[in-house]
Amino acid sequence: MTTPDLTRRIQALEDREAIRDLDARYCRYLDEGQWDRLGGCFTEDGAFDGLSRIEGRTAVRDFFAGLAAGGLTVLWHHVSNHEIQLDGDHATVRSLLWQPCVVRGVPQVSAGRYRDQLVRTGEGWRIQEKQVRFSYWGPLADGWDHHSFGFGPAAAAATPVDVET
Repeated sequence: MTTPDLTRRIQALEDREAIRDLDARYCRYLDEGQWDRLGGCFTEDGAFDGLSRIEGRTAVRDFFAGLAAGGLTVLWHHVSNHEIQLDGDHATVRSLLWQPCVVRGVPQVSAGRYRDQLVRTGEGWRIQEKQVRFSYWGPLADGWDHHSFGFGPAAAAATPVDVET
């Protein structure tokens, strides 16, 4: 094995771990309401495409900070199954989301898939775009089923019925 090949492979491993760490911080900051830190996970022109499409680090931060006013008061993000494709200073990440939460005082559960576009910056890896498409979202007491939406804004970001993401 040549030194450049070994260096490239080690860099890829480090990049994958840094990307997983970024995603874990995004989830923790969102769940804990650390809005400035959450905004810092995005590039200056980064976007969130899910419950709404929001563009710009500050707008993303403000959008998430305002969710409680719409009744979404508690979140617990559980993200797994990361598929990370590296391409130099760019990466595409697909992952699975399972999210218990509380909407207007009612325990809810949702699940879906993330598709993220990331870029390497001087600050490390940052989110250029985080897209979520939900498979379901509704009151825990009602159970769940594919394409069942008790929380209206989640239906706008539904996984297409006939297309895998």
